[in-house]
Amino acid sequence: MTRLILAYYGDDFTGSTDVMEVLQWAGLRTVLFLEPPTHERLAEFPGLQAFGVAGWSRTMSPAEMDGELKPAFQSLRDSGAAIVHYKTCSTFDSSAEIGNIGRAMELGRDVFGNHVIPMVVGSPNLGRYQVFGNLFARSGLDTEPFRLDRHPTMRHHPITPMAEADLRSHLAKQTSLRVGLCSVLQLDAARSSDELLNAATGIDALLFDVLTPKHLATIGATLQQMLTQCSPQFAVGSSGIEYALKEHWSRSGSSDTMSSSVECRPTFDATKQLVVMTGSCSPVNDRQLSAAEKDGFQLIALDPAKLIDPAFAEQEISRSVGEAVRFLKQGASVILHSCRGPDDPRVDQARAALRRLGFSDLDVKLKSGRTLGPRLGRILREVLLQHPLERVCVAGGDTSSYVARELGIDALEAVAPLAPGSPLCRVHANGAMDGVEITFKGGQVGKDNLWASVLNGTR
Repeated sequence: MTRLILAYYGDDFTGSTDVMEVLQWAGLRTVLFLEPPTHERLAEFPGLQAFGVAGWSRTMSPAEMDGELKPAFQSLRDSGAAIVHYKTCSTFDSSAEIGNIGRAMELGRDVFGNHVIPMVVGSPNLGRYQVFGNLFARSGLDTEPFRLDRHPTMRHHPITPMAEADLRSHLAKQTSLRVGLCSVLQLDAARSSDELLNAATGIDALLFDVLTPKHLATIGATLQQMLTQCSPQFAVGSSGIEYALKEHWSRSGSSDTMSSSVECRPTFDATKQLVVMTGSCSPVNDRQLSAAEKDGFQLIALDPAKLIDPAFAEQEISRSVGEAVRFLKQGASVILHSCRGPDDPRVDQARAALRRLGFSDLDVKLKSGRTLGPRLGRILREVLLQHPLERVCVAGGDTSSYVARELGIDALEAVAPLAPGSPLCRVHANGAMDGVEITFKGGQVGKDNLWASVLNGTR
């Protein structure tokens, strides 16, 4: 097997496909697995240079993260990869109680040693910018960047609302690890990576500001320098880690000696029909649903409160599947949705249903996706059993994790760009899904006409 350059664990599914896309387009054959692969499984992919594990720690308690992440990190370490990355959401979704990134950092130090952890969260390619430690993000691709605590989606996130944009202050509520900052001013003034690494004295993690691609190249060179001091190098952050390495490899000329032959279709053809399952509460997702309806998609509203309640779940699954299959057999493309933005009354109705089942307020946040997600996946699976399609879509980071498992997917490879962080992928599976094209999209990602683009192709 080819020497592995990088291995990563994604804290949600769509974020995991984001990293795969960056590496694949950099020329490195990359495969995303749903479970940590064995050496024998990795060997089944000739020329493999990077791989990921699509996890779901973003919706775990710290105790659950202990049981999930430590063995996962040990598996990634034992793969022999030079860099091991704990991939966080680019909007840093986390809190002390749920998806605690600080706890993931502590577990990483337990497995990889007490070396300084480089952290890159900003990613201009995705509309994410970090300046003086504060994170800014676009809402979709066409808006101005909002400071995270004023972001129209993140400040109202149903599980981890962001009330703090300074990531050092945000992390201080999650861990006692000392987090330093390499600011945009230091990045602009530095003449060498050694100068930047001087900022790492006396700290446990070094957070890099990112505003421009030039900053990414400088950070990538510094990450490469850190790699010479510690291998495997454990890193934390968004796909900004991979974008930084890619910029450095490209500008230094080293990418020519690293890349393997990978499939990448710059464009892709239309397909006859499309079915989309979306569980996102993002206003971006709502705009995309409105645009799709104008483009001729048939929208089917799901009732999450009924899907959550065992007394009504089977009835709602049957209704939803039957309605979707009926429209598909008539030749329509279909979108099944459980939410139309943060103000959708179904959000509060679903929470009320969980409370009636005895869920505490914390459990509502921790377990709502675990309760609803598999049932959304089951609906999509049964639709596809009755009406197979060549191309399928899923929206929502938490939703995607559960749907992928319900569909029996074992692994994915990116084959064509679609929207930043949401490539068109080819499925590896033992059943009927093998070879199907699929995209898993974060709720905040993509232009309003995204679903028409997936249906009509980009040629």
